[in-house]
Amino acid sequence: MIKTDEVQKLFSQFEAVASEYNGLECWSARELQSLLGYTEWRNFLKIIDKAKESCKNTAVGICEHFVDVNKTFTMPHGAEKEGEDIILTRYACYLIAQNGDSRKSEIAFAQTYFALQTRRSELIEQRLLELERVEARAKLRETEKILSEVLFERGVDDKGFAIIRSKGDKALFQLDTRQLKRKLGVPENRPVADFLPTVSIKAKDFAAAMTAENVQLKDLSGVPSIEREHVENNIGVRKIMIERGLIPENLPPAEDVQKVARRLKSEKTKLLKA
Repeated sequence: MIKTDEVQKLFSQFEAVASEYNGLECWSARELQSLLGYTEWRNFLKIIDKAKESCKNTAVGICEHFVDVNKTFTMPHGAEKEGEDIILTRYACYLIAQNGDSRKSEIAFAQTYFALQTRRSELIEQRLLELERVEARAKLRETEKILSEVLFERGVDDKGFAIIRSKGDKALFQLDTRQLKRKLGVPENRPVADFLPTVSIKAKDFAAAMTAENVQLKDLSGVPSIEREHVENNIGVRKIMIERGLIPENLPPAEDVQKVARRLKSEKTKLLKA
């Protein structure tokens, strides 16, 4: 059983030897070797090879997590020697710990430490993706407000704007609003955009922004001409998405963006209180 003071010592040592390589947090295999209780480099290399094999089996690029480098080592009496080293990402360290001898207290600690740290990184990444989606939805809302104002000046009322927007959605998704809501499981009284993935929200925003710009540049007015413009812009965006392997109507629905925004706000409040 590892004592509390040992845990604190190991934690401090792991954090202390972390460095940066090409903008990424990383560890030196040579330094990790001693921290994990291995005295012989050749024995530690066997563990690294097992970790690489685990990395390969998960379809993750080995070269992205294990980078071979040459390093100058200080020898006794001030002499220097060139030797091999491996730059390791946090994920690589996690795999090494998982393949190490768990009877070693250092390995037992590292298995838990890197598992928790990797999970923390995943949570941070997920939160950033959720923030991006919330911001994209807010941007679309602002773009559609601008478009509505531009169209109002061109003789289009709220009913006409709703028709134009609906025709644009059908051009983008090949489904009318009711069909799209049914496909995505969107409540009748909620906007489709609240349940779209980020890329679809940005696609709608791009098409709406082009329409707002072109209506003024081409001096368009009235529902028919503006509707054609908006449909053409959405068809153009759809074409780009399909060329990149994205079929708008086949993308899975996302969590209610309002619910996501409330959760992010709640988390921020808790962090501030903490």
